[in-house]
Amino acid sequence: MNIKKTLTVVIALFAYALTGMAQKFAMVDMEYVLSNIAGYEVANNQLEQLSQRWQKEVEKISREAETMYNNYKSQMPFLTDEQKKKHEEEIVAKEKEATMLRNKYFGPEGELYKKRQTLMKPIQEEVYNAVKKVAEERGYMCIFDRASSADIIFASPRIDVSNEVLSKLGYSK
Repeated sequence: MNIKKTLTVVIALFAYALTGMAQKFAMVDMEYVLSNIAGYEVANNQLEQLSQRWQKEVEKISREAETMYNNYKSQMPFLTDEQKKKHEEEIVAKEKEATMLRNKYFGPEGELYKKRQTLMKPIQEEVYNAVKKVAEERGYMCIFDRASSADIIFASPRIDVSNEVLSKLGYSK
């Protein structure tokens, strides 16, 4: 009988320990949070304007290369071999210029990437810190981004802390 009591106490303590270690989770909808931050929209608009301006610049040079090629094709029967070679080199140089400009603006370490880092990083850090504060204050072990996770089929609205995050950022909802 003594073993039964001891075993029962051990099981009870183990069950109590497991419930004491229960982890709390929450969800945040980052799209919702970011859409309610005025600075984020302003930054997005600036990036879009820059992107469009740079895209037009790249397209202009590409069109120039295409025009040069079309002119070359129509004049080709009348050109000497030396003139053909010169035109071909000019066309290749113009195409290379367009490619280099495209990489300069839109490449992995291009101007658009750098500008996005400059404009968005402070906003993202501010949101991250607000999410972290909510997690610490409410005892959450993990907060998932509802907007970026296609794996989440259902999550109770009770665990959505998006409005709390906005509140920490100074936006009331």
